[in-house]
Amino acid sequence: MIVHLYEEYGSDFVKELRGMFAFLLWDDENEVLIAGRDAFGIKPLLYTRDGERMLFSSEASSLASVMDRDVQVNHESLSHYLTLQYVPGVETMTTGINSLKPGHLMHVQRNGLVSVESYWQPCTQHEAASYSSEEWKERIRTVMESSVSLHMQSDVPIGSFLSSGIDSTIITALMRELGPLHTFSVGFEGEQNECVVARKTAKILGTHHHERIIGEEEFFQLAEEVIQKLDEPVADPSAVPLYALCEMASREVTVVLSGEGADELFAGYRIYQEPMALSKVNWLPGVMKRSVQKVLSHLPSFYGKNYLTRAMTPIEQRFVGNAKIFTDDKEIILNKRLFHHKIEGLLAPYYEQVTHLNPVRQMQYIDQNFWLPGDILAKGDRMSMAHSLELRVPFLDKEVYDVAKTIPTELLVTKKTTKALLREAFADLVPDHVLHRPKLGFPVPLRDWLRGSRGEQCLEKIYEAGVGDYVNLAYAKQLVEEHQAGIADHSRKIWVLYVFAVWYEQNIGVRQSDVSVEQFV
Repeated sequence: MIVHLYEEYGSDFVKELRGMFAFLLWDDENEVLIAGRDAFGIKPLLYTRDGERMLFSSEASSLASVMDRDVQVNHESLSHYLTLQYVPGVETMTTGINSLKPGHLMHVQRNGLVSVESYWQPCTQHEAASYSSEEWKERIRTVMESSVSLHMQSDVPIGSFLSSGIDSTIITALMRELGPLHTFSVGFEGEQNECVVARKTAKILGTHHHERIIGEEEFFQLAEEVIQKLDEPVADPSAVPLYALCEMASREVTVVLSGEGADELFAGYRIYQEPMALSKVNWLPGVMKRSVQKVLSHLPSFYGKNYLTRAMTPIEQRFVGNAKIFTDDKEIILNKRLFHHKIEGLLAPYYEQVTHLNPVRQMQYIDQNFWLPGDILAKGDRMSMAHSLELRVPFLDKEVYDVAKTIPTELLVTKKTTKALLREAFADLVPDHVLHRPKLGFPVPLRDWLRGSRGEQCLEKIYEAGVGDYVNLAYAKQLVEEHQAGIADHSRKIWVLYVFAVWYEQNIGVRQSDVSVEQFV
């Protein structure tokens, strides 16, 4: 199909495609190689120029294995990873290996000339359409029914991931209307068990339900295998249960549908409510905000200080996405011999493109360009493909996006909830116990686990992996000790360091290091 589309439309054929893809196409007549990646970055496409060769792959590790030069850690990527818990943008954690951006095409001429161009990107010109609330709900319902129906086209068994949240429940309910359905859920032992809610939902919807409970022991047994399958370090703890979920689903079906993308398109993250909460002081001029911010930085902690600090901080400085791990202490954890890269510098060009949009739309734009492809879709693709399972995401459809991008923000985010209009659009289809359930993410009990011997085991791996040339081992030890003593919750920081250490050991190899504590003082 792709070849025939190319013959008819040339490079513009990619605009006719819908869904997920990554491809290489050789035009023998014009002697040009065309590489393309889908609009949202559901599928990966990595490349490197190695001497006179251009090499492409879906995995950085496979490219690194055939490169003539030594594999090195990309210092800028490491710096950004420590903040975001994933490697953002076009670079990878390995120097010289890059990722083609979502919604982009690359042309490689036989003479070695390379050009990259955008064929689609998240909208920077949002114009809210004037429909009534009921008309909006009908539009959402219609486009989602169409997308789910198209994504269900398959010659092999198909199922659905079902969590306790509304997004996967919407997908599952729409699929169930079209026929019998296998659903799959994963949860943890104890109070944070999503399977309880998912099981109730599955019973109401009448699906053939499967579930798997993961304990602490199994989580850490799977961890290093998961990091290897991720290819690039993604320190999102939910990758481990997702890996187990995919393994379970692969026993029954070959294709699964999931709810990824709904939060980015329909404003589902709770952080999107922040601009509304901060609006009381938004009238202050920028000069006054900077003055107040400076004064606050010298004051001891008091009730409301965090609120005032965030209110006085420009959005481009306070919001870098849904994960913000190492921030003020990044200079402590990074080896000072490495060049320090500010995450704000990476995001600045993107914020400049949407200065005319309201804060919620700006935050969505950042997440659509970074968090979505760098974390959500990366782990989804890696974990599913590790089990030869095809993961499809109906929310991430260009037709769905065209509806979502024009919905007035006030219909999406309210003081009480997020994804308000999406919830209303499926109020008759989604069970009540899910409909108004708050956004929880995937509750991995990492904080409690790392307070025991697991924290010491993670620290031991960080030391053994030989990453002392990059991170301050003394500070890593301090983080673990403070976490175990209950002084602070450093679980995400410890996990970020642990994932990098395991990735480094697997991909770069243990190196002898003479790094001393003095190098970080």
